[in-house]
Amino acid sequence: MDSFIQLSNFPKIAPYAQLFRQGLLVTVLLSAFTVAIGFVIALLLALMRLSNVRPFRFLGLDKDGHQKESGILAAISRFNPLSFLATAYVEILRSTPVLVQIFIIYYGVFSLIKLPSFQMFGFIKFDRFFPGVVALGMNSGAYLCEIIRSGIQSIDGGQTEAARSLGLSQVQNLRYIIFPQALKNILPAIANEFVVIIKESAITYTIGVQDIMFAVNAVKGATFIIIEPLLVATAIYFCLCFPTSKLIAYFERRMSRGDKR
Repeated sequence: MDSFIQLSNFPKIAPYAQLFRQGLLVTVLLSAFTVAIGFVIALLLALMRLSNVRPFRFLGLDKDGHQKESGILAAISRFNPLSFLATAYVEILRSTPVLVQIFIIYYGVFSLIKLPSFQMFGFIKFDRFFPGVVALGMNSGAYLCEIIRSGIQSIDGGQTEAARSLGLSQVQNLRYIIFPQALKNILPAIANEFVVIIKESAITYTIGVQDIMFAVNAVKGATFIIIEPLLVATAIYFCLCFPTSKLIAYFERRMSRGDKR
């Protein structure tokens, strides 16, 4: 196996160009679905973390109905199970390797769930693609959760008070007032997460997802060439990520113009 770059090796890769084209499509689809699933998960997690559900609130009240400041019962009364579960999810997913999560989802969860075996677009194996999307989506949701939560918390609390004075419910306040403003603030960060997912999706080739790195591995197995296919993969990832990053920066500048006084 060659361990250095040889220009004569690139023509040997040409017959496998179709694999790289298919890998490019798989990578884009994988990233798009991952961000979509991750956003939904993150929104639910952010709302759970910002919730004020305290089912044991009554334990912290004294005889006169006032909230106790200290003690075990006072601590239990402040316990929010929704916030606890969301925080645990975020911390666990952010503190463990993506590769481990993918293996647990694919070899653990989906070994118990029988997925239909068919091919999308004639070459994408659904029973491998879907677990990859789920694993990356769950991981992305943990990071997007903090982005969404910080965006919601960045909105002035006075707007919530104004919404209440107008008779809007908490759901209406979030839908019509808080979330549209927060989305404008966090949209660049969400778009940047898409770029991160494009690069992180390379890890899914370990479970047989036919992405760009899967094509590299296939070429290596057929030709015993490794450096040149990796350079081709690097160029493809660069052509995906660099223009996307510049496009995000452009829209970020456009969106920030209205904030300048």
